[in-house]
Amino acid sequence: MKFDVIIAGGGIVGLATALQLQRSQPRLKIAVLEKEKQVAAHQSSRNSGVLHSGIYYRPDSLRASNCKRGYAQMLEFCRQEEIPFDVCGKIIVAAVPEERAQLDKIYQRGVENRLEGIRKISGEEAREIEPHVRAVEAVWVPQAGIVDYGQVAQRYADILKRDGAEVLLGHKVVGLEKRGATIHVTTEAQQFECKTFVNCGGLYSDKLALLSMPEDQLNVRILPFRGEYYELLPEAEHLVRNLIYPVPNPAFPFLGVHFTRMIGGGIEAGPNAVLAFRREGYHRSDIHLGELAETLAFSGFRKIAQRFWREGWAEMKRSYSKALFVKALQHLVPDIKPEHVTPGRAGVRAMACDRDGNMLDDFLILESPGIINVCNAPSPAATASLAIGETIAGLQSIVETPVSTT
Repeated sequence: MKFDVIIAGGGIVGLATALQLQRSQPRLKIAVLEKEKQVAAHQSSRNSGVLHSGIYYRPDSLRASNCKRGYAQMLEFCRQEEIPFDVCGKIIVAAVPEERAQLDKIYQRGVENRLEGIRKISGEEAREIEPHVRAVEAVWVPQAGIVDYGQVAQRYADILKRDGAEVLLGHKVVGLEKRGATIHVTTEAQQFECKTFVNCGGLYSDKLALLSMPEDQLNVRILPFRGEYYELLPEAEHLVRNLIYPVPNPAFPFLGVHFTRMIGGGIEAGPNAVLAFRREGYHRSDIHLGELAETLAFSGFRKIAQRFWREGWAEMKRSYSKALFVKALQHLVPDIKPEHVTPGRAGVRAMACDRDGNMLDDFLILESPGIINVCNAPSPAATASLAIGETIAGLQSIVETPVSTT
C-alpha cells in the first residue's frame, strides 16, 4: 500500500501529528501504524491526566512554547468534542522553610513563561485551597487541570478514520529503507510505501530512529523509568481536593510524588521513578534481559546512575516499601496514613539521555529528507500534543503533493 505520510506510533503525539496533517493538507493519504491492538496503550493513557500550564520549562524551549500553545488547543478540542475536563488549578508547595528558595525559582519561571494569574501565597492561603496540606508557602497555578488523555487520543483516532486516514493496529514497524524519493516501511504484517515517514514511537523512538540513521549519529537513547501510584481509599479522598505538587528536587530530573484528582473520580498519589527492567515494564517482575542489558551498557545510563545513585536508591526503596512511600506523601499531607492508600496502576516514562549522562530537558525532533524522528517527547507532550503535531506538520520534510495510491 502507498501513502503520502506514514506515522509510526499510535500514541497521543503520533495521532495528533496525523490529525494536524489532515487538517492542514486534507488531500494527503495518511496512515498511522500502531503495534498494539489499541491506540494510546502506553504513555498516552498511563499518566496522571494533568493539563499542564508550562510553569516548569525554560522559556526558550520547545516544551514551553508548545505547552502554552497546545494547552489552549487542548481545551478548545475538549470543548468541541465534549470530552470532560476540569481546569481546577494546582498548588506547588514549599512544605518546609528550606524549600522556599526553590519555590521562588519555580514562580519566577512561571513569570518568565507569562502564565496569567499565578501568584505566591502563604501557608494559610494554601490551606484555604487544600485544608490538609503542609505548607509554609506555595505557588497557585490556576491554569492546571485534569483530563483523560486516553479518551482524547481515541477521539483523535476516530476523527482521523472518519476523515479518510488509516489507523492500522497490530503493525509493528521492523524495517525502513529509503530508495530515491520513496520510503519502504516493513511491519510484521505488511509492507508499505510513502514519501514521508514520521517516527512517534515513544518508548521505542530511538530504536525506530536507528532504522534510518547510523548508530553513531544518534547521541540519545531512551531510558525507561517506571512511575508507580497509590490510590486514596474513598474514606480518605477528602484529604485532597484537586492537585498538590511538591517543590521539585533540582538535583533529580523528576517532579516527585504528588496528589492528583482524576477526571473519572478518585485521587492518585505518586508517581515515584524507578528504572524499569524492560521498556514496557509496568510491574517489578517485568524483565526483558536484552533491553535491560542495553540500558546497563549505555554509557549515559552509567553516568546518571553514578550521579544519582542516592536518589535512585531512595526511589527503589519506596517502590518496595509502602511505609516509605506513605512517608513521602506525608511530607505534603501529614494526615495521610498507610491504611488510607492502596496500590494503583503504573506507567513508564520514556526519558531520553545522551552519552554524557544528560537527561534531555526539551523535545527533540530530528529531521532529514523524507524522515522525521521524534526522539524525545516527555511531559507535557500530552497537553502539547496538538501543538507538537502542528510543529511537525509544518516541517519541510512533510510532502505537499499527494502521490498516486494503490
